[in-house]
Amino acid sequence: MTTDDDQPEIPIVCSDCGTRTKIPFSEVEDAVARHNEQLHDGDAVAEVDPDVFDQLADYVAEDLGLLE
Repeated sequence: MTTDDDQPEIPIVCSDCGTRTKIPFSEVEDAVARHNEQLHDGDAVAEVDPDVFDQLADYVAEDLGLLE
């Protein structure tokens, strides 16, 4: 079983609140949804840091051979 200590922390940003935090990978989806629901009436404002998201997408595309 994986614990939060074993998981990478993913940076989450909210431009409206001016906040940045790191959340264990397994909690990202729930934490972002909860933040947006409680503070932004469900609007998708908080998100995974776009730079990190782009880098992750590049790794996945490379791993799948989509960049060849």
